[in-house]
Amino acid sequence: MNIYDFTVKDNRGQETSLGAYRGKVLLVVNTATRCGLTPQYEALEATYKKYEDRGFAVLDFPCNQFREQAPETDDEIAQFCSINYGTTFPRFAKVEVNGQAADPLFVWLKQEGGEAVADDDARAFEKKVLAIQPIGHKGDIVWNFGKFLIDREGNVHARYSPSYKPSQMEDDIEKLL
Repeated sequence: MNIYDFTVKDNRGQETSLGAYRGKVLLVVNTATRCGLTPQYEALEATYKKYEDRGFAVLDFPCNQFREQAPETDDEIAQFCSINYGTTFPRFAKVEVNGQAADPLFVWLKQEGGEAVADDDARAFEKKVLAIQPIGHKGDIVWNFGKFLIDREGNVHARYSPSYKPSQMEDDIEKLL
């Protein structure tokens, strides 16, 4: 099994096969519009633009599971991201990433992703958010902006902590391109 085996809903509610991204390096991110990490949209867009012509894409999955920090509709989220951050990468329907209602894609990503790459700042951030909202199971995503880097064969290459900056992943992205 790999990422291409999944079908998800785009932000207009249409079923979309992730097989459409076959052969690309992907960064799958659970996002939120009202989070302290929301400015990462700018860095995600910059990374997307930097590598897009080499077969890279950011796949944005809004999630309202962490302190209800993405309460808007899918359309409102798309407008917010476009107006405030100029994002152009693909955005999908809002999902849950943990718990019984977790989207199957995120269940798979968590199983395949292992422990999140984190520096000291990211570990400190995770410690803070876990004090606010503990996770239910080992391996759960701890907050908005958890990231999964997917290789060209559709396999999880690495998982990154929410506060780990997109620029910090560029060496890994370069290796896969």
